[in-house]
Amino acid sequence: MTESVLVTGSSRGIGRAIALRLAQAGHDIVLHCRSGVAEAQAVQAEIEALGRNARILQFDVADRETCKTILEADVETHGAYYGVVLNAGLTRDGAFPALSDDDWDVVLRTNLDGFYNVLHPVMMPMIRRRAAGRIVCITSVSGLIGNRGQVNYSASKAGVIGAAKALAIELGKRKITVNCVAPGLIDTAMLDENVPVEELMKMIPAQRMGTPEEVAGAVNFLMSAEASYITRQVLAVNGGLC
Repeated sequence: MTESVLVTGSSRGIGRAIALRLAQAGHDIVLHCRSGVAEAQAVQAEIEALGRNARILQFDVADRETCKTILEADVETHGAYYGVVLNAGLTRDGAFPALSDDDWDVVLRTNLDGFYNVLHPVMMPMIRRRAAGRIVCITSVSGLIGNRGQVNYSASKAGVIGAAKALAIELGKRKITVNCVAPGLIDTAMLDENVPVEELMKMIPAQRMGTPEEVAGAVNFLMSAEASYITRQVLAVNGGLC
């Protein structure tokens, strides 16, 4: 039986690469976007060209009620997911004294509250499958060691790591693993002029940025049967940065 995986924030960047890699591995994919429907449809077409099924859900992971309504309806129609990849996230970088209340709240609501908002509606259906399952949270090197100008983002990603480790304990006997993948400097559209790429490159032993496909490879492994005894872990994909 083909297993379905929900990948949030999968219309572009790392999420797109993850969705395509999991489709190549034989999964049907539940794509998600907040606003980039055309981009998500392009990813859907790529997945269908691989011979796999894909559908698109559109909602803001920070909107709890909408998450609940849409995800419960999708599970009711199509059945429980085998896996969930929590990838949707955002940054609002700036020195801590210069952060606004909105800079703090938006990042925490999306990155940390999104963990609860997405997983809570789908958790009991996954448990009731009485079969193996996978949850992978895309965190960040910032959640492991912090980063200048990212107090809000670092807090949100560290919070997700803590939540994932706790959930892994609860779900261990259910054969549902919960792990994190913590990317470092990855070549995506999230990089902007505020990211000191040249300075960061000096700190990376590999002396280069990573690619979305390299992050996707790590996620694909954690989603596989070969990773069934790996849970409550953080896999860093950062070229040796930490």
